[in-house]
Amino acid sequence: MKPIFLFSNLTLLFLTSCLLFSKPTEATPEQIPATATAKSPNDRSIYRDGLTPEYQPILDQLSYASMYDIKFNIADDLFHITGSETVIYTNAEDLELKEVKFRLFPNTLGGDMHVNEVFVNNEAIIPNYTLDDSLLTVPLKKPLQPQENTTLRMEFNITVPQSIDLNYGVLAYYGNVLALAHAYPMIAVYDDEGWNAEIPPQSGDVTYSDMSFFLVTVDAPKSLTLVGSGREISSQENGSRQTVSYEAGPVRDFYLAASPDYEVVSKEVNGITLRFYSSDKFQPGANSAIETAVKSLEVFGKRYTPYPYSELDFVTTPTYALGIEYPGMIAITEWIVDPDNSYLEATVAHEIAHQWFYNLVGNDQLDDPWLDESLSQYATLQYFSDTYGQTGALGFRLDLEGRWNSIGQAEIPVGLPVRDYTGSEYSGIVYGRGGLFFEALRDEMGNEKFDAFMKEYVKTNAWDIATPQKFQSQAELVCGCDLTDLFNDWIFP
Repeated sequence: MKPIFLFSNLTLLFLTSCLLFSKPTEATPEQIPATATAKSPNDRSIYRDGLTPEYQPILDQLSYASMYDIKFNIADDLFHITGSETVIYTNAEDLELKEVKFRLFPNTLGGDMHVNEVFVNNEAIIPNYTLDDSLLTVPLKKPLQPQENTTLRMEFNITVPQSIDLNYGVLAYYGNVLALAHAYPMIAVYDDEGWNAEIPPQSGDVTYSDMSFFLVTVDAPKSLTLVGSGREISSQENGSRQTVSYEAGPVRDFYLAASPDYEVVSKEVNGITLRFYSSDKFQPGANSAIETAVKSLEVFGKRYTPYPYSELDFVTTPTYALGIEYPGMIAITEWIVDPDNSYLEATVAHEIAHQWFYNLVGNDQLDDPWLDESLSQYATLQYFSDTYGQTGALGFRLDLEGRWNSIGQAEIPVGLPVRDYTGSEYSGIVYGRGGLFFEALRDEMGNEKFDAFMKEYVKTNAWDIATPQKFQSQAELVCGCDLTDLFNDWIFP
């Protein structure tokens, strides 16, 4: 857990928020339980209502996005889970692929995940395991050619940790709350480095992922209130159990939280339904958070582009981080959910900014954390400026300075990978100096050109993955200037 440095009544917030195996046994395809699917691999109509109208055409444009069909069965003890996954993976590269790699994140988050069977197009395959069993490599008997797809199926089981000691408790059953982050075999990103995979540091976010589509069915005790990414599309009760299904897409991840104590506060604004799930004692803070969310969506929608989904959900969890972002869903630590807590407003605004910077515009969160964390810090500063004026934004700017001051304003590059920072450096540089970099960039470009650049950056990289090189080149294109010296002074080693 990182220390919190208090430099103003708005605080420093984010303790770096934002933020799996045994060898398979022989089995036949018939042993894999059937799952509900769309009408065909190319049918994405079920995801239409989860997007606001202006974004619905994107469903016809992401032909290479993976399509996951997942079933979770949550045991009565709430920390043992069995599941199955069918995923249609399309080779979006310009070269053939001889394997597909999956990240098994529970094995890096204090839990335990075992994959029991793997099939490729109904043929049993023996995979390989590396990175402390957190990377599953599925060899393909026939190389997958560009634009071709293949269907991979597997069964798995998870033991969820009953502590929040690792990675801020993103995956945990603790305090009567089940938080299931990255709790399924996730296809790794293939980029200019090849299959991108590493054991993530404990101080930052753990995922780097492409846009995908999800159909998820959860079988769980009826006593639980379930909250999942995307949109709930069906539910039914069966004795002491319940079955709830969700669609989510295009998104970079699927998150699920559950608790018997959750009550919901909701509000609909401009066609978007906002919900905050917490125990009843947190209702005043939940209402306050919803109001901040409404203002945040307005600010960021005007500055960048409108929010793409028809829902945005919040859940309270006992996480060590103040807030953690997931697509269309945000986890907030319980103890700040109070209208008088000075952490709450900035935490909510920061995590909502991640709906643009991490989800809509993706990036390698492990190698280039500044593209989502530092940018979300600056977006939070814009939220306070646009909502309360420059005087109202002063407190949060002092927080950015305070973080950097905490490490003596060391001129450590903002653009390093998470693993190259110490805990205090990560807070001071990525969350402090990094936020201030965007002020320097704005001053260099001029307000008008900077605002135009940010809109263009989001527009051209939406649903895709941005890189530092893309960011700099697009900024230079908009301003018609050379920003090499600025980026060398602040970002690059």
